Amino acid sequence: MTALLAGLLLLVAATGTGVVLSRRPERQVMAMAANGLALALLFAALQAPDVAFSQLVVGTAAVPLLFLAVLASIRLHRPEERPGDRPEKGA
Repeated sequence: MTALLAGLLLLVAATGTGVVLSRRPERQVMAMAANGLALALLFAALQAPDVAFSQLVVGTAAVPLLFLAVLASIRLHRPEERPGDRPEKGA
């Protein structure tokens, strides 16, 4: 059982690092969902099924879907940006 826990802890660390190192918001959301799934697996291995289920529903499904909806809304309502529209620095 300790090898399983060690592997899951490494998986959680790897997915957490993926969240931090992602640059694009869409990839961050997907990495965050993967981290939520890894945490749900870790909680299940630690014999906390209620926490694992909550993490699965909230951290893997609900929050990433809300973030993706917000990102889509921001992109839909953002005015088009052209290269000449940005103010110059120092002006």
